[in-house]
Formats: sequence, C-alpha cells, structure tokens
Amino acid sequence: MLKLSGVIITFNEERNIENCLQSLVNVVDEIVVVDSFSTDNTKQICKKFNVKFIEQKFLGYIEQKNFALSQASYDHVVSLDGDEALSETLQKSIIELKSHWKFDGYYANRFNNFCGQWIKHSDWYPNKKLRIFDRRKAEWQGTNPHDHVQLHDSTLKTGHLKGDILHKTYQTYSEFNLKTEHFSTIAAKAYYDKGKKAPLFNIIFNPTWAFFKSYFLRLGFLDGFNGFVICVQTANITFLKYSKLRELYQEK
Repeated sequence: MLKLSGVIITFNEERNIENCLQSLVNVVDEIVVVDSFSTDNTKQICKKFNVKFIEQKFLGYIEQKNFALSQASYDHVVSLDGDEALSETLQKSIIELKSHWKFDGYYANRFNNFCGQWIKHSDWYPNKKLRIFDRRKAEWQGTNPHDHVQLHDSTLKTGHLKGDILHKTYQTYSEFNLKTEHFSTIAAKAYYDKGKKAPLFNIIFNPTWAFFKSYFLRLGFLDGFNGFVICVQTANITFLKYSKLRELYQEK
C-alpha cells in the first residue's frame, strides 16, 4: 500500500495545530512539521504527536512550503497549513486513495471558517486546492503570500476528492484587518521584485471589480454581514497592494 507524508508549516499555531495533527494521524504514515521558531505552545503540542519537528527560519511562504516538501520521507504527500484540518469525509477519501492512487495530484474543496461562521459563497467556497500530490511532479509556486501547488507540466492528470479541507481563518475582525495590512505589504514587495507596475487605473478598477465579483457574481451577500466584510476586505487588500506598490516606485 502507498505510503503518505503529511507536511505542515507553522508559526504560533497553538490555537489550531492539534486539530490539524489529529485529522492526519490516522491518514498518513508520517507527519513533518516545519516551524518558524514559534513563541507559543506550538512545539509542545506537536511533541505530543509522533511528528518530525524541524525548526527553520521563515524563508517566504512558497519557499518554506517547498523546503517542507523536501523533508518528507515519502513522495506522495498531503500538504496543509497549521490552521487547516481534514474533514472526516476527506480523511476517508485519502485512506481509500492509498490503495488505488491513479492521478498525479488530487484537489479538495477548502471550507473556510470566519469569525465562527462557515462561509459558503464569495471567492471562499468552493475554494478548490491541490493538496494531495506526488512531490516529484509538483511544487509550490505563485506570488507571496498567494501560493498554490502547481504540477510541472500540462500532461499530468488530477482528480478531485470528496470532503473538505477545514480552514480556520480569522476569528476576529481586528485579526482580519492586521493580516490584510501584512499580506498586502508582502504582495506589493513581490510585485515590485517582478517589475509589475501600479497605474492609477489598477488602483481604482481592480478593487472595485474584486468587490463586485465576490459580492454579487459569487453570491457573497448570501453569507450576511460576514460575507459583506469579506468582500470589502477582498477589495481593500487589492487596493492596498497596488497603492503600496506605487509607493515603492516613488521611494526608489
């Protein structure tokens, strides 16, 4: 039977990491945790499980996740963040997969919890993610902090598993605001390093379109007030990203 590695990156995830590990322990054959020197109880919680715990200075989201992949003993992996967990249905799907692995990678829908509410619309569901894959044929790519697993070429095949990746996102509005500020700064720097420009048109149009698409076309209004908050922040992070990118060019 196929052997699987569960691969996780963490930093100060004491609130979520136990649920993450508990969802993996009966599914995979080893768990690898790459931690960026957490200052909370993340390490102590991980030590309660039989994990390979590696401390590594944070390299960037994409770089850190690829480093974590390299630390796995097996080529077939389940890759999660510390605030994610496998639903019971997805656990069963992956266990069944071990005896008849067919494709090069498998998608699962990610179900996001925001301030205690499971979000069913906007751009947040179904939030399809490629997280079960052969690491020899895929890697983390994208623009920090927006990473994704990418297969090495278009001839490789993917499937879709039943069940959800349960994602505990921001549990307060203040936390959401802080992360929006943080992630927009990272994204602006990544865009600047790639030579991407920030014309005034993008600063005005892109946030407007981001809100319209998520709130109206993706039915974000059906998630009530929290749906509205999410869609506003979707526009806000786009606005901040391009504004900060423009500022970087002005500073240089």
